[in-house]
Amino acid sequence: MNLKNILIVAVMLFLSACSSPVPKDKLDYVGEWKSKEMVLLIMKDGTVAYKRFRNGGSTSVNGPIQEFRGDNFVVGFGPISTTFKVSEPPQEVDGVWQMVVDGVRVSKVSE
Repeated sequence: MNLKNILIVAVMLFLSACSSPVPKDKLDYVGEWKSKEMVLLIMKDGTVAYKRFRNGGSTSVNGPIQEFRGDNFVVGFGPISTTFKVSEPPQEVDGVWQMVVDGVRVSKVSE
């Protein structure tokens, strides 16, 4: 395992200690979701790792899910949080799970 993978595992373990499990009615959100410009990992324990590429740069968010607000979900610690706007919740289309998060259609690549 290289240093980058070790750091990712360590951060995920730390974050999982601060999160609550994903509610049963939202388990379709759990998994690794990707598009050309976004990677979103939602773990069953409520941990989220997100990276979006655009305009020559990238934005990353890592943290626990604080709550679901309808189809949207809030990630962060206390007042430092980000709301992910889900305009199309997870659904299976032609055998592929998809959803639209922050205006980007992502497909589930693994659970």
